[in-house]
Amino acid sequence: MYLALYRKYRPASFADVVSQPHVTRTLQNEVSQGKTAHAYLFTGSRGTGKTTCAKILAMAVNCEHPIDGDPCHECESCKAIAEGATLDVMEIDAASNNGVDNIRQLREEANYTPAQCRYRVYIIDEVHMLSDGAFNALLKIMEEPPPHVKFILATTEVHKIPVTILSRCQRFDFHRIRAEDIAKRLLYIADNEPFTLTEDAASLIARLSDGGMRDAISLLDQCASFSNEITAQTVVDAAGVAGRDDLFALTDCVIRADAAGAIEQIGVLYEKAKDLSVLLSELCVHFRNLMLVHTMKDVSAVLTVSPEEEARIKEQASSLPLSSVLSALTQMRETLDQMGKTADRRLLLELCFVRLCTPSLNRDETAMLSRLDRLEATVRTLRETGIPVQTKTPAHTATAPSEYPESKPASLPKQTAEPVQNTPPQAQSSPVIIPETPEAPSEQAQPEQMQSEQTKPEPVQPARVQPAHEILPFAQWDEVLLLLAKTGGPLYGILQSARAFTDGVTIYIDSSSAFAASMFKQEGNAAKFLDAAEQVTGIRYKLRVKGAKAKKAQADPLLDVLKKAQDAGVEIHAES
Repeated sequence: MYLALYRKYRPASFADVVSQPHVTRTLQNEVSQGKTAHAYLFTGSRGTGKTTCAKILAMAVNCEHPIDGDPCHECESCKAIAEGATLDVMEIDAASNNGVDNIRQLREEANYTPAQCRYRVYIIDEVHMLSDGAFNALLKIMEEPPPHVKFILATTEVHKIPVTILSRCQRFDFHRIRAEDIAKRLLYIADNEPFTLTEDAASLIARLSDGGMRDAISLLDQCASFSNEITAQTVVDAAGVAGRDDLFALTDCVIRADAAGAIEQIGVLYEKAKDLSVLLSELCVHFRNLMLVHTMKDVSAVLTVSPEEEARIKEQASSLPLSSVLSALTQMRETLDQMGKTADRRLLLELCFVRLCTPSLNRDETAMLSRLDRLEATVRTLRETGIPVQTKTPAHTATAPSEYPESKPASLPKQTAEPVQNTPPQAQSSPVIIPETPEAPSEQAQPEQMQSEQTKPEPVQPARVQPAHEILPFAQWDEVLLLLAKTGGPLYGILQSARAFTDGVTIYIDSSSAFAASMFKQEGNAAKFLDAAEQVTGIRYKLRVKGAKAKKAQADPLLDVLKKAQDAGVEIHAES
């Protein structure tokens, strides 16, 4: 009969237990010195060795010839305990035996002396599941136990244990097992089994196990059934998780503010039957790595990734400020909590990424601070590079918000004669003022009237610059886009594929995106673009936007997400 790997390779001595030296060394010394307590409490997360150490301790205290605190595995007691052929060592599941009557029966049996071994050992697993009455019954025998009885309690939720029980036990906290230790153990198992395991695959399994050795070995067993040659791709296919490239791709969508691209990527992973909750958990780990890059000087010792992945993580961290990373982590954790309460996990994940890729939708404090940090970083960068930053627009150059953009995208004006080149910042220090051309006198005007008007002193008029009439490509377009990219906002992603023209007074944007015109209608986007253009050229332009016609709703993944949200009862507010 086939034996699962986690049972086959369960440690048989304290020396085999991984990453718990503070526990194993203490227990070994107590056994070798004959100073074992009557009650122990083992606590920690799943798969860290609590039950394994309890069985080794039960065998060690009853061993006839212990070796440095470890059982010999040769005496009759060790063999009987290992085969489960003795009633002196009992393992009780508190989840199914949590009543008062079960503990009363245990108390009656405990009064009898052991039949074969030196001690009667009761291993109570998941002890926090006992009822209040059962805890009170257990407390009585733990206060004054018979000399031949020892209790070993194991739990993952120590906060549910009454303090009266805790005070009568020696408590040992089991730590999560380090990923590198798990990987070494997996490679050791693979060397003794008829399959191969690469180091990258072992590291990936170790990361997915979240510090639990049992989970890691069980996943290794699953991958071995999938293929005899276990690589990182084998783990991805067998476990149904996203690959590292998918995590980097989704993070790039957040950096570019590309909500449509993120939704398409999620759709591809959904069609491959990837577990979206596991995907979001992996993304949380990935963004945690980005956070560590921002906050730690030597991050190599903390990141359990290859050098190539570490370089990619640092590159992405340089494009996302720490405040944005923290805001994204908060939203991901909230979405992960909500996934356990609904069946439509895809919709929740898509809504999460729409918010991540559209910072203007986020009104919480963390998101607002993130946007302010990006703005301050942009101003700081511009000042360091010597680009003048105008913090306040003069009143006479201010343009009414209603003038850009218009409700309907303006078509490009027809080209006429004389081309006018953009004036460089050194040559023109003040923004361009759009002139109001005076009407010429009509042909019916009397000569006397015209002459009298000519004799009047002309009023002092502000200097005006005549508008250019020929539309030429906007020469500084790439510089403006580069400046917008540093802000991390959505404008850069929308305008990457657009073209820009100017007549010296107005910038005409011709975009193939159906969202271009609506994007500039959002508060502040038009001003942000014109500010960037003014910082590059020194000219305060007007703005006209022409976008492509909107596609059908079912063909646009972003509109599809919003429709799904409305159907699910989520209230959608459109920003004006």
